[in-house]
Amino acid sequence: MSDPDHQFRDELRSWLAEHAPPSVEVAATPDEAEVLREWQRTLYSGRWVGINWPVEYGGRGASLAQVAVYNEELAHARAPQILGRAGVSLVGPTLMTHGTEEQRRQWMPRILSGDDIWCQLFSEPDAGSDLAALSTRAEKRGGVYVVTGQKVWSSHARFADWGIALVRTDPTAPRHKGISMLAIPMAAKGVGVRPLRQITGESEFNEVFLDGVEIPVEHLIGPENEGWAVAGTTLANERGATFVWKEQVLHAVAFDLLSKACAHGGQLRDPIARQRLAQVWIEVEIFRLHNARTLARLTRGEEIGPESSVVKLFWAGMSQRLHETAVALLGPDALLMPGDECALDRGRWSLGLLASRANSIMGGTSEIQHNIIGERLLGLPGEPRK
Repeated sequence: MSDPDHQFRDELRSWLAEHAPPSVEVAATPDEAEVLREWQRTLYSGRWVGINWPVEYGGRGASLAQVAVYNEELAHARAPQILGRAGVSLVGPTLMTHGTEEQRRQWMPRILSGDDIWCQLFSEPDAGSDLAALSTRAEKRGGVYVVTGQKVWSSHARFADWGIALVRTDPTAPRHKGISMLAIPMAAKGVGVRPLRQITGESEFNEVFLDGVEIPVEHLIGPENEGWAVAGTTLANERGATFVWKEQVLHAVAFDLLSKACAHGGQLRDPIARQRLAQVWIEVEIFRLHNARTLARLTRGEEIGPESSVVKLFWAGMSQRLHETAVALLGPDALLMPGDECALDRGRWSLGLLASRANSIMGGTSEIQHNIIGERLLGLPGEPRK
């Protein structure tokens, strides 16, 4: 890291010391969502939202090393994720690449400030990992697209003001053709949102129903029928390297808590327990080295491409094994959920155990990652693309 990177870390640490993050971790209720939206506004007041965005769009033009530092320091401060992370991480970069100047002026400042929260409307009940099989239709009638269909697994959709949706504008075209991307106001007539209760008891995910929703043609992002290429920009940011840097610190913090709990509870007297704890440390360290290698390559201007699937696959398994080891070593109190007065570490282990099950699905299933690694990295034969 360069001297400016160290100065960047010092500046952020000082700012966080003066602006304590809220204790709310997830937006389970409208009140908690408002707390997270207000936290984003606080970050925005210090120019600590979208730091990698160009300066002309309200960012800091931060380097990759500084983005890594940013995520590390927020994780160390136990800061929650901002409510508008889909807008900052996914929509903003997509607009920079494919949006019109009018769209950028209209939407991007409000994304950073938290005035507009965005969600992602990609997956469907019959088109999750096979995204090209989506069936939501958008029929062009004069100056509007009339959208009908259903989306699912849309994070924070019930709190969102806008959504970016992939829709089929030419049903006669091949699977990867005839798809377009639209910006949909979530308050529009015909939009319905139903929260999905998850295994953790939270409802971060939602189903979204689109029944004859009229969307102005000016809300088309990128060329009509070229939405698959536009979505490539969005997905590259979703599956990119930035999210794992924060996860790296969160898992290092989790290991530290686990090792201290084992020392306090006497589990370290058991050699098998010590070996299991050592294995967790080894995997957290491997994850750190994966990320360090990725950062070095990106800093040199190299593309990561399909190799990001290796990191994503390793992270998914590592996070699950860490929490499985924690509850196995710490005993029944580690299985109690948050809110139970006897729950160990305020229920973080049980919540983490349940939440980590989604890690092998989100951002591309582990099966998909195995296919990418096999076909694009190892050169193994795969199914021909239709």
